[in-house]
Amino acid sequence: MDSAACAPDRAPVPSAEGIAPVFDTLVVVGPGLIGSSVLRRAKEYGTLARRVIAVDISPEVCARVAELGIADEVTTDAAQAAAVADCVMLCVPVGAMGPVAASVLPAMRPGAILTEVGSTKVSVIEAITPYLRPDVPYVPAHPMAGTEFSGPDAGFATLFEDRWCLLTPLESTPADAVKAVRTLWERCGARLREMAPAHHDRVCAMVSHLPHLLAFTICGTADDLADETRSEVLDFAASGFRDFTRIAASDPIMWRDIFLLNRDALLEMLARFMEDAQAMARAIRWGDEDYIVDRIERGRKIRKSLIENRQA
Repeated sequence: MDSAACAPDRAPVPSAEGIAPVFDTLVVVGPGLIGSSVLRRAKEYGTLARRVIAVDISPEVCARVAELGIADEVTTDAAQAAAVADCVMLCVPVGAMGPVAASVLPAMRPGAILTEVGSTKVSVIEAITPYLRPDVPYVPAHPMAGTEFSGPDAGFATLFEDRWCLLTPLESTPADAVKAVRTLWERCGARLREMAPAHHDRVCAMVSHLPHLLAFTICGTADDLADETRSEVLDFAASGFRDFTRIAASDPIMWRDIFLLNRDALLEMLARFMEDAQAMARAIRWGDEDYIVDRIERGRKIRKSLIENRQA
């Protein structure tokens, strides 16, 4: 869907490359890592939107976005920006999705699209649904890309290259709205797949949320050790522990919300992991070499498959 489909009174504006942008005006609420990367992609490539507006409640963040030059306009007024948008993308923590949606949806024009990038889908959809309008299509999405850094300085235009973006459209979501959001993420370089919201949450609990939980916990365990031992842990940290600390450097508020709002799926995966960890402990205790080697080989195969799938 181009901007003409989003807002019939506006024709798509060809970019410098001769490709019409997906939207005339794209509003990004929350220019953190994901949001600022979308803004950079839009500004550098010119194929996402003719005009991009960044919104944040923090005047300091807005000032930094303006200084970086990654948006055509910057404002703290989400409703005012939403009123002129063909698409509003919410890039705020999942716990804030409902209140932010409540502030922008009444101002949005008929036919404009609401989308978001939440890492949990069932909870976000439930939070946004009470405020939905029949004339404003809603397309939930989750770009599975990121780093441990946050804020407008953390983004970069190629963040989504070859990374998966999962779409979880509602049954009532118009096909042309889904197509527009799909095209936006494809032009960000992402690989697209659609799935049901509950299935999304179980998948992400395993491949994203549980690894972060383990990383935070392992670093906490290391920090709780006696002073002398803790110092040695930090001084002599090998690459395995360093990898955990990289993950553990992620934004605490964002991950607090993800853990709490994907509680059921995360606890299910954690329980399965704890059973497997206990099985490995028994194998080590009783010298079960075959079991230990089998688990290591399975890990190696997974790593190889990630490399072959261009996800590592």
